[in-house]
Amino acid sequence: MTRTNEPDFFLPERGALCAVSGGLDSMCLLTMAVQWGQAQGRRVAAAHFNHQLRGGDADRDERFVRDWCAAYAIPFFAGRGDVRAKAEREGLSVEEAARTLRYAFLEEVRQREGFDCILTAHHADDSAETMLLNLLRGTGLRGLTGIPPVRGRIRRPLLGMTRAELARYAEAHHVPHVEDATNEKDDMTRNLLRHRVMPVLRAANPRAVENMARTAALLAADEAALHEAAEILLKKAELVPGVSAALPVSALDSTPEAVRSRAVQIAIAAVAGREKDIGYLHVHSVLELERGQVSLPYGVIAVREGETLRLLRQAEPLASQRILPGQTVFFGPWRVRIAADTDEGLPLSVPPGAALSVTGWEARDRLNGRTLKRLCADRGISPMERDALPVLRVNGRAAAVPGFEAEADFAPGRHEMPVRAVFLKETEENEHDE
Repeated sequence: MTRTNEPDFFLPERGALCAVSGGLDSMCLLTMAVQWGQAQGRRVAAAHFNHQLRGGDADRDERFVRDWCAAYAIPFFAGRGDVRAKAEREGLSVEEAARTLRYAFLEEVRQREGFDCILTAHHADDSAETMLLNLLRGTGLRGLTGIPPVRGRIRRPLLGMTRAELARYAEAHHVPHVEDATNEKDDMTRNLLRHRVMPVLRAANPRAVENMARTAALLAADEAALHEAAEILLKKAELVPGVSAALPVSALDSTPEAVRSRAVQIAIAAVAGREKDIGYLHVHSVLELERGQVSLPYGVIAVREGETLRLLRQAEPLASQRILPGQTVFFGPWRVRIAADTDEGLPLSVPPGAALSVTGWEARDRLNGRTLKRLCADRGISPMERDALPVLRVNGRAAAVPGFEAEADFAPGRHEMPVRAVFLKETEENEHDE
């Protein structure tokens, strides 16, 4: 029998819930977890989430896992959700929406059934691909540490095994599985790396994945040390999570860049209550701030007051404002005017009596079939800049945003009333001009 590098994993007292798609990786994980549970006297169950993205194939995968678990008396839990509807509703990619729904389902089952943790089948190749993806995106050190073995209630016991080792394990132990046809397509960046880049790296060095895993572990140790130093630095700050932070500039200036940038990022996330979308550009703008203020994601602003750097969370986002033809409203640094007697601005047409308003962007907003979030990302507009953009709405729908083509449904001639939307961003040069 072919030997494989099978991991030893000690299940917690209340057992584990395995996330099982039906693919080779997760079926190997479930097989191993059942063996661990039998040897250690711990509960193990399987949970499968149907993303409803592949029609009959998705239903086939669910039946396969359900039937296999029934044959071996393994507790089985199934869930499903409309991923495309969530992506459309919230302006997410399909992958983001699928991940959000899947993990929400897994956590709900874990809590309801009393399991200590959730096991996922991420392995060494997945971690290597994540390192490359993050490198392409311009990551910092943390992004090069790969996939962490533990995150909250999530445990990943297979990170020490390669995809090839899992295939050998499946063959040696006669582990059945189903194939997801979408894994063979190159229409997603990860699949492109998996099918075209990783084979080249293995050709250059057959142990490329193992070496990347070792590098990720070394970088993770470095990242942990720098994070700890940043936490020590933050002890000199006055920090009220979700509200504000005050950091002494002298303490930041006397600390190495790698530490102070982490400290500022941690502080921003603590005030914002969220870490996602807080990146290098935000941290750099705060560290370079000498006067005035900087707007950050999630309503956080940074203000330099003498020798103190303050981070404050604004109580409310800028309020929605009604606007009528001929009127001008102010939205943060923007002036928005609806005019009929000028050649400036974006030409539009609206129904007579339509409700016009100026608001901030929403995740559901689309212009000509594309989400505003994606349009901004493609233009290199940061989340910080995006959050400050005014959106002109007609009867609640996004019609015009500065810097983009207006929504075609409100193009000139579509409706009876022609107008122009004029957006002017205030600067020191024009703030007193009318």
